Amino acid sequence: MEILIDVLLIIVGVAVVLWGADRLTEGSVSIASKIGVSQMVIGLTVVALGTSMPEFCVSFMSALKGTADMAVGNVVGSNVFNAMLIVGVAAMVAPMCVMRQTVRKDLVFAVAASVVMGALVFDNEISRADAVILASLFLLFMWITIKGAKMDNLVTDMTGTFADDHSDSGNSDQSVSSTWKGIMWIVLGLAALVGGSNVFVDSASSLAIAFNVPDAVVGLTIVAGGTSMPELATSVVAARKGNSGIAIGNVIGSNVFNILFVVGLTGIVCPMTVSGINWIDLAVMIGSMLLLWLFAYTKLTISRREGAVLTALFVAYMAWLIVQSA
Repeated sequence: MEILIDVLLIIVGVAVVLWGADRLTEGSVSIASKIGVSQMVIGLTVVALGTSMPEFCVSFMSALKGTADMAVGNVVGSNVFNAMLIVGVAAMVAPMCVMRQTVRKDLVFAVAASVVMGALVFDNEISRADAVILASLFLLFMWITIKGAKMDNLVTDMTGTFADDHSDSGNSDQSVSSTWKGIMWIVLGLAALVGGSNVFVDSASSLAIAFNVPDAVVGLTIVAGGTSMPELATSVVAARKGNSGIAIGNVIGSNVFNILFVVGLTGIVCPMTVSGINWIDLAVMIGSMLLLWLFAYTKLTISRREGAVLTALFVAYMAWLIVQSA
């Protein structure tokens, strides 16, 4: 009966976390669009932050509760999930076009972030100094992304926004109402993320103990899959609608956020000793980003065939984890 309750609570936790991420993303995009932000920048920042909040909340709560393996395993597993399964499925739904600037800058930064985390975790510890390094790189990434946004697109979008806002007083009132609605969704979304992730971590840990499954494996599989659902839904829907910029930007941004923001901020508050994440898991995380960069670099497109390759490799990795934990 206790196991059944844990399973039900995990489902409830995932549902609440997904709802919260959806509301947070909706509110953030609504507010960001008013100041005129390009599709790629929205994917790399606002959408990536919104869809990465489940990873942050779950990893932060895990670290505070003393399950560092689940906290770091969640990030490693989520990044593998993002780079392989999410991009793979999205590309099979509709081939994804990638901007040259994304290949030369954003993907390179994502690969570098993966390598840095792999090097820092290799000694089985995320110290406060390690976390400060990651957090500093996150601030650098945000600065580069915002600075690199094309000014002509920004001016064009803002001009259109101002024209709409000042066309009549009715539109102005509607804009104010929309802004407050966006803020309300952000607050509700954050509350749902914190509450849902707390329930999720407690139930997942209890279930792992019941079946003698290591925290790291739970983090790499169940927790990573659950917290990556917002990215999967966002990228697949965006790819289907032809918004490749948001789809690929969401994945790249989420992976950078997971490593630099999630592990960085969590490690600053609560330094972690990691024992269950081995060099193979770190190599898969780094290799998945390198493979994604290679596929994008060749023809600036991730084809359906390349999407199938990424998905197959993800399934193989999950099967290996299950066999190892058996």
